[in-house]
Amino acid sequence: MAAVFPANQVIVVGGGLGGMSAANQVVECGGKTVLLDKSSFCGGNSTKATSGINGAGTKTQKNKGIPDNAEIFIADTLKGGAKKPELAKVLCANSAADVDWLVEKFDLDLSLVARLGGHSQPRTHRGAERFPGMTITYALIQMLEKVAEKTDRARIITKAEVFKLILNGKAVVGCEYRKAGAVHKEFGPVIFASGGFGADFGSDSLLAQYRPDLLHLPTTNGEHCTGDAIKMGEAIGATTTDLEWVQVHPTGLVKPDDPDAKVKFLAAEALRGVGGLVLDANGKRFANELGRRDYVTGEMWKSKPPFRLCLNKAAADEIIWHAKHYTGRGVMKFYESGAALAKDMGVPLQTLVDTHQAHYDAAKKTEKDPDGGKWPAYPSGKSWDEASGKTGSGKKFYHNVIDGSKVATEPFYVAIITPVIHYCMGGLECTVLGECITKAGVIPGLYVAGEAAGGIHGNNRLGGNSLLDCVVFGRVSGKAAVKYTFGAGDKFRLCPTPLELKELVK
Repeated sequence: MAAVFPANQVIVVGGGLGGMSAANQVVECGGKTVLLDKSSFCGGNSTKATSGINGAGTKTQKNKGIPDNAEIFIADTLKGGAKKPELAKVLCANSAADVDWLVEKFDLDLSLVARLGGHSQPRTHRGAERFPGMTITYALIQMLEKVAEKTDRARIITKAEVFKLILNGKAVVGCEYRKAGAVHKEFGPVIFASGGFGADFGSDSLLAQYRPDLLHLPTTNGEHCTGDAIKMGEAIGATTTDLEWVQVHPTGLVKPDDPDAKVKFLAAEALRGVGGLVLDANGKRFANELGRRDYVTGEMWKSKPPFRLCLNKAAADEIIWHAKHYTGRGVMKFYESGAALAKDMGVPLQTLVDTHQAHYDAAKKTEKDPDGGKWPAYPSGKSWDEASGKTGSGKKFYHNVIDGSKVATEPFYVAIITPVIHYCMGGLECTVLGECITKAGVIPGLYVAGEAAGGIHGNNRLGGNSLLDCVVFGRVSGKAAVKYTFGAGDKFRLCPTPLELKELVK
């Protein structure tokens, strides 16, 4: 235990949302932390997350009259791909309190809620402006930076590449890292929060080992995502799980003047949540836009590219910051009318009219008779939507639909999309406390959170669950690690527990 070595701090490896949640939680519990990130600045992939963070039973939902709870969320997550009910329960049962924690402790706006694919309730929270991953992660970074500036309870070290764990017997008691050509050591329990391996393209990479079939695809991941935590954990006998499950997201954004770029922007799933339709090269729908990500990607493989994500005026207005941001980046285009869109696509205007009319008719029939359709629906029941129903995953939820008569003069925001490597479901196996394990049991002093962890999402992650995973298991592992440093009966506690993080930085 902590008495064996000078465990007066918790080491957090990785400065994305998982690491920042863990580090802030350590401080909030009265502990000390040092955060190490190999990039020149913190944020990681978390800042790229575009749809939002899930929460079931949040204050925001209650204010909007949304009848959601942890039990419904757990059922959706298990149906969506999760295989370990005990981990799914932690993720979903903690979600409301953890979203509220973000709002209350970090003054975040998470007042908008959308329904993403695979969710039976609107529960994906975001603010009115900017990408939610960016705003949430930066708020936690700024808090930890202030704590580091005004107290001795936190340190942040960037350009620090952790490469080896330090052991005392079977316990992890620290790590070694490289910075500016020198090797340094830090001592204390370690929380790995350094992301997945979605940009690990070398010949000896985890992608090459577990999913060589995906090496040709572009990725949304930053170049830092090379599976470092997984490799260091395996080196000391930590078990991994689900490494073969790599999520290919259906809506990577293609920049017309650089279509072969290896790293691509991601179109937020919320674009489909607000009513965006996915069309093939012929201007026809071929899938349930709100189905699981692996399902939508699978239907794209069967259909004719290029694929387009199309938002009518009402849909675009609901998420206009995103639409204008993507347009400014050159990965989305504004069309004054459906006629102009049809001309650019090289398809008859009537095709787009018929596509929207069929979608509109299915929506209206669903309003009158939700389970009267002939097609199997996702997640359950029956669907009136033929385009998706024929795939076995019929559309059940509709938002911002327009009838065909409006298409010719309707303004649209449209992006060309392609499947991209997005998220690694697999990683280091862990307990409900975020503890890493071997075949013999828990590894003392080693924890994991975020994408570096495996087993949370099973073979497919639902949209909005990645930011949630970072916060929930960041906080869970932070609490467990700081308790470990305190020892039995808080014998080694160094700092009083602050009433509020904000109190420390006044």
